[in-house]
Amino acid sequence: MPDTLTVTAVAIPPVGLPGELRRVPRPAGIVIFAHGSGSSRLSPRNRQVAEALAEVGLDTLLFDLLTGDEAADRANVFDIDLLAGRLVDAIDWVRAQPALAALPVGLFGASTGAAAALKAAAVRPEAVAAVVSRGGRPDLAADALDRVSAPTLLIVGSDDEPVLGWNREAGRRLGGPASLVVVPGATHLFEEPGAMDQVIRIAGDWFADHLGHLHRASR
Repeated sequence: MPDTLTVTAVAIPPVGLPGELRRVPRPAGIVIFAHGSGSSRLSPRNRQVAEALAEVGLDTLLFDLLTGDEAADRANVFDIDLLAGRLVDAIDWVRAQPALAALPVGLFGASTGAAAALKAAAVRPEAVAAVVSRGGRPDLAADALDRVSAPTLLIVGSDDEPVLGWNREAGRRLGGPASLVVVPGATHLFEEPGAMDQVIRIAGDWFADHLGHLHRASR
């Protein structure tokens, strides 16, 4: 982790959702995380990815998609339109911050958060430069898939059925460039030895490629 990494607690309007903004020196972009069902900004797997993205020169924003009361209602956890709306709020907040506004934006979604990320990318095509889905449910964003223009990487475990099949079908429907990477021997949470390491490396390369070149071109 960079020695000069700064971590700041933030509140995402209009609801005031708690978040954690991690900043590195001279960032090439910023990645906003959308956690999966039953998780939060404290997701250990997403935090592990965020730490790795800092190593390749990217800022990150992890935040809760729901308030505590909202999360207690399981229907909200699977309300993709609600979750996508909260992610759009976060994108707009980032673009309104003078220190962040010029940075290319990436979205990293896990499980249901991946569907929210894809819907948000369809709503803000001019703002989102890349999307990564980890063990995601892109099929839950079915009505938005053809409107996603951002390059999208779908990462799925080979033993994560039927999620693997849903990702294959969704990848064919995406409106922009898409790539599917299957991690051998991995299940939904990538708990197998070395599985998360592969996810981190692949996601880091994707964001570095698709955010970094945009940042260099804008300078």
